[in-house]
Amino acid sequence: MSEANRPQGRLGVVHQAAAHASGGGRYPADHETYAPAEAILMPATTADVRVLLERLVAFDTVSRNSNLDLLDFVTGRLARHGVDSMLVRSDDGAKANLLATIGPAVAGGVVLSGHTDVVPVEGQPWTSDPFRVVEREGRLYGRGTCDMKTFLAIALALVPEMSGLRRPIHLALSYDEEVGCRGAPRLIEALLEHMPRPAAVIVGEPTEMRVVSAHKGIAVLRTVVTGHEAHSSQTHRGVSAVMTAARLITHLDDCARRRAEHGPFAPGFDPPYTTIHVGTVHGGTAVNIISRECSFAWDIRSIPEDGPETILADFREHCRTVLEPQMRLIGPGSAIETERMVEAPALAHEDLNPAIELACRLAAVDTTEWVPFAAEAGLFQRAGLPSVICGPGSIDQAHRPDEFITLEQLEAGLGFQRRLIKALS
Repeated sequence: MSEANRPQGRLGVVHQAAAHASGGGRYPADHETYAPAEAILMPATTADVRVLLERLVAFDTVSRNSNLDLLDFVTGRLARHGVDSMLVRSDDGAKANLLATIGPAVAGGVVLSGHTDVVPVEGQPWTSDPFRVVEREGRLYGRGTCDMKTFLAIALALVPEMSGLRRPIHLALSYDEEVGCRGAPRLIEALLEHMPRPAAVIVGEPTEMRVVSAHKGIAVLRTVVTGHEAHSSQTHRGVSAVMTAARLITHLDDCARRRAEHGPFAPGFDPPYTTIHVGTVHGGTAVNIISRECSFAWDIRSIPEDGPETILADFREHCRTVLEPQMRLIGPGSAIETERMVEAPALAHEDLNPAIELACRLAAVDTTEWVPFAAEAGLFQRAGLPSVICGPGSIDQAHRPDEFITLEQLEAGLGFQRRLIKALS
């Protein structure tokens, strides 16, 4: 079926028909061949997962790129096992989320959720091709092996074993998680609109198969300071955007120090308080010109009890009542503007959470952990879906050169998902 003839609904939803079974996808390297679904009798092995991982890693899905080729591969594989997919496209159509249901269309299933994008490799001293899986000493190296294409490869490898499900497994693959969870909101909206309501969501971020019941939220902001140019020998006639930005950065640093010293605190996190960090600063044209513009990017990593709203409101009030009046006495056109670039809520721990109970049972653990990084689980929770994080690999290896996952972790992830299938069958 051609793209133009595929039925499209709200949010750019595209239903992938079983016509994919005849082929036509864009695959990296050589084409994979499949036996008919009914002919596959042997359970998936680590070697099967590795083959799929090699395929997924070979797609360069750095967030600046499209993920459609990878999704074409996934929809083709699912269709070969009789599973239809739904694509939820970005506004420009260059990227998409994927939803698929394996098993009966009934409520009470489990979502396996993961992102398809990876972080860049430029400037990192890789010792092998980042987009080719290489094994060394029990480790599989490649961009995304840890974060988080192994989780996706395991799910795809196990699809043939899901034929006896009594409650469904939903696959939910997102785009642009690494640049602020941009794809997940419309993915979740489509899931709630088109799928039977699930009982639990398992987000497969790398946790070494430990169960994570809470994560921090993130807000990424950009502040632009507009000053008033003058000769640097006449500082009384100019408004330095760079020096004003420096004062604002100091204000944020003071705010961060107050939270580190006085809280609020959430002892399960490390560090156990909301953090504020300025990552980049750009401004000025020459040392002898009082700068007209300076911008800086900053982020807030918030504990569930201390969202970014209070910090941002305090920052804007300081700009409005303290700095801008001083600036405009000299340069009436001076201004400070701050915009939110990215925001994703924290995942709050819930004592009565069926996703936590399920994940702990499958992982054979009786405790949970909290992590300081942000993920998409908080977005699922905000939509009213019980959520937890549990996946193979270590976050210590994510985003680094020579990213890897151990074969031991791959096997642990395979066992976890296989036990999930048994629990739902």
